[in-house]
Order: sequence, then C-alpha cells, then structure tokens
Amino acid sequence: MSAGHIVIQGRWLARGLIERVAAVSGATGVRRMGDTAFRLTPLPAASDGARRARLRSLCDAAHADIAFIDLPRPLSAYRLVAMDMDSTLITIECIDEIADMQGIKAEVSAITAAAMRGEIDYPESLRRRVALLRGLPVDALERVYAERLRLSPGAEGMLAAFRAAGLRTLLVSGGFTFFTERLRARLGLDYTASNTLGIKDGRLAGGVDGEIVDAQVKRRKLLETCDLIGCAPGDAIAIGDGANDLAMMGAAGVSIAYRAKPVVRAGATHAISHNGLDAVPALFD
Repeated sequence: MSAGHIVIQGRWLARGLIERVAAVSGATGVRRMGDTAFRLTPLPAASDGARRARLRSLCDAAHADIAFIDLPRPLSAYRLVAMDMDSTLITIECIDEIADMQGIKAEVSAITAAAMRGEIDYPESLRRRVALLRGLPVDALERVYAERLRLSPGAEGMLAAFRAAGLRTLLVSGGFTFFTERLRARLGLDYTASNTLGIKDGRLAGGVDGEIVDAQVKRRKLLETCDLIGCAPGDAIAIGDGANDLAMMGAAGVSIAYRAKPVVRAGATHAISHNGLDAVPALFD
C-alpha cells in the first residue's frame, strides 16, 4: 500500500509555505503538480489532529487548501461522482434568484441560508419558500437560467477529468428539474434527481409535485445509482456544500465539501475552500 500524501492547492503558492508544511508534517518528498498544486510524501502515520489543525491554519492564512490523503487511490478506481447543484456545481441558489423575480429574494434567501446551516428541516424550508413563489410566470425560470446561472469555477475541467477517468456523474439536488435537466444536456451528465415545481396555467402553483429531494433522498439516490451501475458506495465520490448533503456524503467513499458551511467541512473527507472545482481531481493519486 502506498504511503499517505498531503496535497496543497492554491493560485499563488509561496515556496515558503510548502517548506513550512513539510517541516511541520515531517514529509520529505515534494512534487509539483502543474501551476497550482504540490504533493508532499509521505504523510506520517502519527500525523495527529493537533498537527493537522496547525497545517490547516497555515494554509488557510495563505488562501490555500490542504488535504490529507491517508489511503491514496487513483481517480480511475472510483465509479461514480454525485454532486449537489446550487452553490456547488453552479454559483447561485436557483430558488433565491427565482424569488428575486418575485421581489422577495431577501426573505427566501434567509430561509435558504438557515436550511443550509441545518437550522431548519429541509423539506419544511422548501415548502415555505416555494409557497412564496406562487403566481410567478414560468418564463421567469428561463430568465434565471439564461441570465444568472453560471457554472462554478473549474466545473468543466473537473467534469472532463471525471469523464477521462471513466466515472459516471449524478447531479442530485434539492433544487428543480427545470435546471438540472438543462445542465444534464449541456454538460453531458449521466443521471439527475431533483424536485419538480408545480405549475398551473403557465404560473408556479406554490408547491412541489411528488417526493421532495431532501438529505435522505439524496443519500438514497447515490446508493440507487451505485446499484444501477454495479459499484460499491465506497467507490463513489460525493461533493456538496450544505447540511442537506451530509447524509449523501457520508454514504460515499470520499466526500468533498466545496466552499461549504462549517458543519459540512467538519463532516467531509476533504474541503476545498480557496480553489475551484478543478482542484478535485488533484486529490486523487
């Protein structure tokens, strides 16, 4: 079995930072990976929590991400990656931007933020927010997609790396099919799961049709997709940012918190807080 690694990533990595991390960690080998990443080896087996916390603080101060890879595996050893959509694969919370079309963005955003921090039950928060959208013309959704939806930095590079390594992709979201299906076609994603907004006479009806995709449904969709393609959950990667992603992330072999809430960073295998999504492939051997 190969020794553990430390991966440091950042747009402006100072050589002094790498040297300090090597000294504190006890790593003896340093290899540069492109312009924005270094891999240090070996990761000492005795690397304790206090030492790792000190190394994280060093890197956070330098606007760099650090990952401790205890059991390195190549990306091609995995079979599936499951991704959240809002504030993960894309930069916006779609429901907040839809609410802006109704003139109630601040009210809806406050509920969204509380739900992502885990302070409000997700299904209840979604029902409350969607109810506030009742009567909005459906073409407002198209305006949000065309005018406001942007991919997160590095998203296309990350997806290209997944495809090259042979992974299947699942976009699983507490957001809406209007957006996930368009992203599926645009980005060549394999599977999607999300909520369906109720519509009546060309306007939002103020409800969600069918099952609400909450934390447990996200987890179930990951496991069902693993069964569908014949892979163990340990061969899946999950990426998310909010509390409703934690159950899904906990079911995967590797979980990555992307620009995430503290509760999610604490529960993930790795966290990317200073880089784009194209930092994800470098976490694998």
